[in-house]
Amino acid sequence: MDRSAVYFLLYVLIAKTIVAQAATPADSVYATDKQTIAKGQQLFGQNCSACHNFLQKGIGPNLSRVTADVSYAWLRKFIRNAPDVIGQGDARATRLVAEYNQIMPAFPTLNDADVRALMAYIHHNKKLTTDKNESFGTAIADPVPAKIAKGGLRLTLEEVVTAPASATQTPAARINKMLVLPGQTERTFVVDLRGALYEMAGVTLQPYFRLPDHRPNFIHAPGLATGFGSFAFHPAFYQNGLLYTTHTEKARTAPANFAYADSIKVTLQWVLTEWKTTAPTATTFVGTGRELLRIDMVSAIHGVQEITFNPLAKPGTPDYGLLYVGVGDGGCTENGHYELCQDSTRLWGKVLRIDPRGTNSRNGQYGIPVSNPLAGRAGGEIFCRGFRNPNRICWAPNGTMLVSDIGQANMEEINAVVAGANYGWPDREGTFVMNYRGAMDKSYPLPGNDAAYRYAYPAIQYDHDEGKAVSGGFVYTGNIALLTGKYLFGDIVNGRVFYVEGNQLKPGQQAIIQEFDLDIAGRPVTFQALCGSKKTDLRFGIGPGQGLYLFTKTDGKIYRATACALVR
Repeated sequence: MDRSAVYFLLYVLIAKTIVAQAATPADSVYATDKQTIAKGQQLFGQNCSACHNFLQKGIGPNLSRVTADVSYAWLRKFIRNAPDVIGQGDARATRLVAEYNQIMPAFPTLNDADVRALMAYIHHNKKLTTDKNESFGTAIADPVPAKIAKGGLRLTLEEVVTAPASATQTPAARINKMLVLPGQTERTFVVDLRGALYEMAGVTLQPYFRLPDHRPNFIHAPGLATGFGSFAFHPAFYQNGLLYTTHTEKARTAPANFAYADSIKVTLQWVLTEWKTTAPTATTFVGTGRELLRIDMVSAIHGVQEITFNPLAKPGTPDYGLLYVGVGDGGCTENGHYELCQDSTRLWGKVLRIDPRGTNSRNGQYGIPVSNPLAGRAGGEIFCRGFRNPNRICWAPNGTMLVSDIGQANMEEINAVVAGANYGWPDREGTFVMNYRGAMDKSYPLPGNDAAYRYAYPAIQYDHDEGKAVSGGFVYTGNIALLTGKYLFGDIVNGRVFYVEGNQLKPGQQAIIQEFDLDIAGRPVTFQALCGSKKTDLRFGIGPGQGLYLFTKTDGKIYRATACALVR
């Protein structure tokens, strides 16, 4: 055979190989055996489920079509080291950063087999067609078309202190809650979700209590809601020395008081603990703790991020000494287990009210007040329900209880709560219908017979044109006159600071939201500029003298509001 014939045959062979490879469907690249997919499901729960699922976009994009939209090689590279792909200017990666305002971390601990299994599980959950939503009507493109306007008030901030760094990467300090312990001398405390409770003394934060020193099974990974979730001092702390905390531990660390069917995965557990200090006035905690309850969670998101006592309740009144506990849905809705939220016998997606000093609960470790709406029945702990992530609870001076609820893909809300009311999740998000069985990233109008469902609706709501996650605040009662009586809050992601007039906080009647201008030493600022990041992780706290404090997990800086003036 001459050389030209050899070249021709070689050309044909190469061409056929290329055509065969091009014709090979993407499905054949991904592993399909049950063992690999099961391993991928476990890895997904540990590393991905906090931000991603296969029903809708949330903190990160919906992954139901990702293996159809990108190549196997691209996805593998992105999972390995997303920051590197972004840094190389990849168009898709850059677009994702712009849309979600954050960067997926690298996963250097995943080996090749892990990545292969993870990708197999993602591909196993692909959806190449869009869920049908005809029965819900036409989706609403812009749920709240009116835009939040500036209110003509300029809030002056002063940087007070930077929290001790608890990591070398962003967020630098996961400071999440600040409150004042009243007494002869007011004491202010700040918690870092990575495990430390600090006392703020002047311009310093001094360690008061380290939860990992007392609970070796404590975990704060993978971040987001996990870790040292919340804390509350008993209103008689200086007499009884009682402190309450919530924190996360690994799945199956101990039998849960509140569990579900074996067919539903458990990613971690939230634990509510009562601690008794031997010296209430001491600057560091010395004492012991006892577990009150333990609850399983489907994923790492939407945990037990808030516990609190009603500060308006006085000794001898029915609410005195009762602990309110905000329990998120644990990601059960986006993982297909939405039935847990609306079940009045289950604790997920509820605000609980318990007597931590009582014993008539099922496990005998706390009490269920007889005044609770469901007292004497299964779920007697429940005070109200229908929440996705009830992450802050406070009371207005007139006694109105306010619960901020971080939304899914479209709406953020704050509810003026009534005992026994149902706030709709996952059937409702704000004043809109959500298809929790299908495309959850769309909003639909309320049905004509909506009153028959007896859902309660927010006192404040805004859509995702304005922000991505509500940062609950409080009604101001400090000494800055122009702030008095206003409910102050903002958005976790973009760091905008909002207010509504306190007299507009009424159940089901949406108040008008207005935005502050911000400055430091006469210089206009935004929290995004102060942090140097699109995601600020903004939180609100009450400090000495009922002062307004704002702080950002991104850089760990704490600011105090020193003045408020009319914008001229």
